Amino acid sequence: MIAFFLPLGFSALLISVSHVIINSTLAHAIINPEIVITGYAMAFSIFGLTEEAAVLMRQTCTVLVKDKRTFKSLLIVCLFLIIFILLISSVVAYTPAGAWLFGYVFGASEELQKDILSTYRVLVLVTIFSVLRCIYQGIIISKMRTKWLTIAMIIRLSVMYGLSLLFISNPHLISGRTGAFIFLAGMIVEAAVSYAEGRMLVNKLPAFSDDGESRDVRGVFRFYRPMLISVFLAVSVTPAINVLLGKTVNMELAIASYTIAFSITWLAISFQTYMHQIVLNYYKKAPHLVFKFGIIFGIMPGFFLCLLGFTPLGHWVLQNLVGINGDLLTATAQALKIFVLFSLIFPWVDFCNGIVMLRSQTGIMVWSQGSNIVMTLVVLLIGIWLVPDWNGAIGALAQSIGSAAELGVLVLSLSRLRQPSTYSIGN
Repeated sequence: MIAFFLPLGFSALLISVSHVIINSTLAHAIINPEIVITGYAMAFSIFGLTEEAAVLMRQTCTVLVKDKRTFKSLLIVCLFLIIFILLISSVVAYTPAGAWLFGYVFGASEELQKDILSTYRVLVLVTIFSVLRCIYQGIIISKMRTKWLTIAMIIRLSVMYGLSLLFISNPHLISGRTGAFIFLAGMIVEAAVSYAEGRMLVNKLPAFSDDGESRDVRGVFRFYRPMLISVFLAVSVTPAINVLLGKTVNMELAIASYTIAFSITWLAISFQTYMHQIVLNYYKKAPHLVFKFGIIFGIMPGFFLCLLGFTPLGHWVLQNLVGINGDLLTATAQALKIFVLFSLIFPWVDFCNGIVMLRSQTGIMVWSQGSNIVMTLVVLLIGIWLVPDWNGAIGALAQSIGSAAELGVLVLSLSRLRQPSTYSIGN
């Protein structure tokens, strides 16, 4: 189990490192690094609405694809998904709707809008390569060849770090679009490596599965649809936080501090983002062992964030490794303290989601994510009303309470629906 999980965890850790690299690069901008980071964060938050739909293909492939017929059905669903995403993204990127979204909804100035839109136009291209890598990573995971995810991420990270050093040596070139170019280059490399390994594994699949569970396009979509709805609810959390943080005392400081703190938090919980894969691959065989595994690995992120949030180590890391100072450093450190709560909750959210997918009860995820966003918005509104000078810490608190609500709904639903037959696919 550890041999299966560690490569997955390391690849997720490296993904988080890649986001820290981008934020650190943007922090070296000559003029107003807070505004540069804010522009990238706003563009990335909208990009995340479509990116997560692509990432779901990894889980869908791991659970469903046992033969070539189902894989072909999955490819057809992916094709429609890419077309849909590109259409929606193009409306935001190349029509007045984008300026209205970032100007009116997010409250960005005209100058900031230009940086956001130029950044977003590059990020749109990332989705194509993200879908490709997730399809083949699903096959790689189901065949227990998880070391290839780590190998792909190491190569991706090397390319991104090299580009980062190039831009840092020429800080006058740094803008929000810089982060998007670094991210795109890394995704292309990771997709290429995943395709090369995954394609060989697909060729070895039988034409039809022995257990008679081959899926047509409708069967794949019935499984995928509830997760898609839930993920749109989930990824709307970050844009909602960015929108409402724009109502705080200092918009740029609030969004930049939240963004940096969340990227570090995601680094801490990166191993746990694959907790659902442990459930999918081992829970039926040894549920008690998987639960013990979850307890051991679930407490690690909280311990790491406690060190950064409540000891001098945190200020040293933010100052010397991330490269921030002054008010931005203080606000980021404050947000990190609150994110400790989120880091303790998230592993169990992913654990429960794994059980939901294993039982094909993916409809539960719509309700759990819905509760998350409702509680997040409630806490955001209360925080902005009562303590608007908390900056990014308001977003950290809202996201933590929202995740607690999501976990509560998952636990309650799973305890009431113990039999897989009581909740059919696509409900």
